[in-house]
Amino acid sequence: MIFSPFGAAPRRRPRAILFDWDNTLVDSWPMIHEARNFVMAAMGHPLRSLTDTKLSARLSLRDDFPRIFGNRWEEARTIYLDKVRAIHLERLTPLPGREAMLRALADQDVFLGIVSNKVGEFLRREVDRLGWHHLFGSIVGAGDAAADKPSCEPVHLALAPSGVPAGEEVWFVGDTATDMECARNSGCVGVLLGDPISDAEFARFAPHLCFADEATLSRSVEGLRFDMARPSS
Repeated sequence: MIFSPFGAAPRRRPRAILFDWDNTLVDSWPMIHEARNFVMAAMGHPLRSLTDTKLSARLSLRDDFPRIFGNRWEEARTIYLDKVRAIHLERLTPLPGREAMLRALADQDVFLGIVSNKVGEFLRREVDRLGWHHLFGSIVGAGDAAADKPSCEPVHLALAPSGVPAGEEVWFVGDTATDMECARNSGCVGVLLGDPISDAEFARFAPHLCFADEATLSRSVEGLRFDMARPSS
């Protein structure tokens, strides 16, 4: 079922859909939690619960770590990246049904891209490991654009190969308010996929559309395609 906080179902079929990666297409929380607590311990900071990690791990490292570690943030980043490099591929787990959704959307001739705050090097390795690279026309990670989410810069970079401008014909699908803020900053349609960790998180940046699962999202796009094909009365 589609829920729109603005009270209207989508009228335009998306020509392009950009996806967040972590916890939108793959289950990354256990790996992220382990790596973040590893660097917390190394830097003499208290460990965090998984819930705290889920609520705090939103920004890219270059935006988030200076806030946590101050002028030692680059040291912390090196420790974190070394830990992620050691474990991220062995812990990589696609979320149920996501591959089928991506293939169905690709079959509908929708341009698909990724915009993630995961370091681009790691992001592309994970996409390759799953064999999904051919499904995406662009894969943009942290550090690839001049600024990271929620800036509009990675959105414009991801859309460049598509020829589709940022706007109402582009859906940005994610699981956090940072994704919805990025959608708003770029003028795209913010789409929440799955159940939010906290409803309060979306108080400032509410999604335009919410889908309970990947099958509903895919069927919605399919329905919009058929609606556009119907002759007007």
